[in-house]
Amino acid sequence: MSLFKGFMEFIASRSSQITALILEHIQLTIFAVVIAIAIGIPLGILITRVKKLSGPILGFANVIQAVPSLALLGFLIPLLGIGSKPAILMVFLYSLLPIIKNTYTGLMNINPDIIEASKGMGMTKSQILRMVQLPLALPIIMTGIRISAVTAVGLMTIAAFVGAGGLGYMVFSGVQTVNNYMILAGAIPACLLALAMDFVVGKIEKGVTPPGIRKADGTIKLPKKKSYKPTLMQKYIAAALAVIFIASGVYFYTRKSDKIVVGSKNYNEQLVLGNMLAELIEGNTDLEVDRKLNLGGSSIAFDALKTGELDMYVEYIGTALVNIMKQPVVNDPDKAYDIVSDYFSKNYGITWLEPLGFNNTYTLAVRMDTAEKYNLETFSDIAKVADQLTLGCTIEFSNREDGYLGLNKMYNMKFKGVSPVDGGLRYTSLNSNKTDVIDAFSTDGLLKAFGLKVLKDDKNFFPPYHAAPIVSTKTLEKYPELKPLINKLGNKLNDDKMRELNYKVDKLNEDPAKVARDFLLESGLIK
Repeated sequence: MSLFKGFMEFIASRSSQITALILEHIQLTIFAVVIAIAIGIPLGILITRVKKLSGPILGFANVIQAVPSLALLGFLIPLLGIGSKPAILMVFLYSLLPIIKNTYTGLMNINPDIIEASKGMGMTKSQILRMVQLPLALPIIMTGIRISAVTAVGLMTIAAFVGAGGLGYMVFSGVQTVNNYMILAGAIPACLLALAMDFVVGKIEKGVTPPGIRKADGTIKLPKKKSYKPTLMQKYIAAALAVIFIASGVYFYTRKSDKIVVGSKNYNEQLVLGNMLAELIEGNTDLEVDRKLNLGGSSIAFDALKTGELDMYVEYIGTALVNIMKQPVVNDPDKAYDIVSDYFSKNYGITWLEPLGFNNTYTLAVRMDTAEKYNLETFSDIAKVADQLTLGCTIEFSNREDGYLGLNKMYNMKFKGVSPVDGGLRYTSLNSNKTDVIDAFSTDGLLKAFGLKVLKDDKNFFPPYHAAPIVSTKTLEKYPELKPLINKLGNKLNDDKMRELNYKVDKLNEDPAKVARDFLLESGLIK
């Protein structure tokens, strides 16, 4: 009962945000499915007429279905950037196969005698298609549409991965913070939306199916040759779909471009810092800010900034130096800052502003019982017993030279197993004894929440990870007032303060936007 009460209290505290995300999710899903219907049904008709195209078209649709959704989204980001466009295109592509295939199957399975009878009545090919074939195939076509629509609701949760919003934002944020209330706040509405979508499409199917297609005994009743007139219900449904489609198109493609787009990566510290930048700009200027937060990782955020999809986000010196520039570790933070600042300015047209004051370096953490059992204090200590332990690290950490790859080389740290998981799931796996060691950030609030032992990097492997806002130089040229404004955040955060802010989100379940705003108010940076 207390669990239910806690969940309802969480829903009440985030009701406006959840409502906005639900509406966003509905809009994205309907837009993608309507496009799939508009293209899928004509393609299904086409391959019944031109048989040699059936193999390539169905083959292409099958191949798209076989590609993992995240991989497909990754392919689309360089072409379309971040936001709603790649998410809509991904869901559209996944929705095509059931619609094309069911349209093709429905038309091809009509009794040939019916077609011959229609010809005998003097109907043209277009009349036969419109008045006989499509009405008879409609139940099968609508089944394909229902499958696509329901699947699209679930797929659209991945939209949050590229900053398109929707209920996936709640799910991903909940995973990052090990917050079951937040996960449920995204997952339950998504499930209800899928059921609602199935119900609505079922009603539409009944509404658009012409009356009198089948007699009570199941035999076919051919329409007379006179032109078919849609019913009032069919007109209403067609008009509603047209309005939704046009309104969605207007929303996605005519939104103001003259705004500052602030991004963040996909963990809570970044959500706090991204909201901090947005609140600072909104509170001190008349500029409109668009938040593209909770993006899928460093590469997505950085690529979006390079291509102009983002105007700014907070990056870490070590990530820029080793992961982006592919340069060796530089342990002096001032020297490292100068190197990345100069390189980004010359090669990417990106300006590094003043560091925020904290160093969120990588570290390794273990449960207290593991630390006591093996007498662990440093990375060198854990290297000696690594072959008896399992590392549960983020997917990104497992593939980075400034992560596990380089750590293995310097410390000869060869774990018994490596289980890459993302975000807060690595804390969950450690707490449930599925893994023994995790990678962590020194300012993670979850380190305190889970009472973990943080080990010392005794060979100073990790480079400095001082955080600093990075901004498109073109944006600063267009809005020169932003540079001195954002630089007011310089050295306002130390490690302890950032860990405290993260703890409020990670453990106390506060909204990152509220945490950011409260900090700015306390610091006198907004009123």
